[in-house]
Amino acid sequence: MAHPFPPRSLPTVLGRDQAIIAMVHLPALPGSPRSALSARAIAQHAVEEARILAAAGFDAILLENMHDAPYLMREVGTETVAAFTRAACEVRSAVELPLGIQILAGANRAALSVALAAECSFIRAEGFVFAAVADEGLLHEADAGPLLRHRRSLGSVAERIAIFCDIKKKHTANAISADTSLADHAQGAEFFGADGVIVTGSATGVATPIADLAAARKACKLPVLAGSGATAASVHELLTVANAVIVGSDLKRDGVWWNPLDRVRIDAFVRAARSSTPTMHASVASDRQKS
Repeated sequence: MAHPFPPRSLPTVLGRDQAIIAMVHLPALPGSPRSALSARAIAQHAVEEARILAAAGFDAILLENMHDAPYLMREVGTETVAAFTRAACEVRSAVELPLGIQILAGANRAALSVALAAECSFIRAEGFVFAAVADEGLLHEADAGPLLRHRRSLGSVAERIAIFCDIKKKHTANAISADTSLADHAQGAEFFGADGVIVTGSATGVATPIADLAAARKACKLPVLAGSGATAASVHELLTVANAVIVGSDLKRDGVWWNPLDRVRIDAFVRAARSSTPTMHASVASDRQKS
């Protein structure tokens, strides 16, 4: 029987399986506490970083407003959406890679709208399934229902934008759903129509446990992405289990996410990911054969 919400294949969204996705952390946007640059300067900064990452050999780029801390919960201002859209559109014109959008915190409908305007391929969505307590506050309602209805309302072009959702996301206490496992969250995301699940460590820059990636792979048929803590030393192993790896901190000077890009670290990460085609982890291959 066909799945009622068939996900998009990862090669359709990112161009290949075992993809590497680089983060571009936009400078603080207008209206946020640390804002200091004009929308034009923010867009120029994003374009410069995107060009470096594209030239280095990454498969896709994910734009995020990480510098806007402390974040608003779910709803962001029109000034955020406007400045983010300008940056995303200028990056779209500068590079040919698939682009993704994440607007913190959990502003998934705004991210989808920006992605539509900038002709992006995917968004990263927090709070898609299950409730949780994040450092921004209470994610008391899952966003899958409103988000997918919003995507449908935007028309057929928006329907082609994939939704990769965090499960048991970083910077979050999951006491509300403590009686549910990572596998439960992966299965819930699949049932509610996500196109992929993102598994992370406990915080930005903290390694994603291989066991958690494997558990998500076993629980659902969606692509599984490693969403935090990837390094040049770990990316090859991550790609034996994950369908894609998202990296930000390791590409920056001293491995700190708010520092400038470090071209030596960038090249080392890409070389490590491409050194040879990662062989699928035995437990993952076995689970695939059984399914």
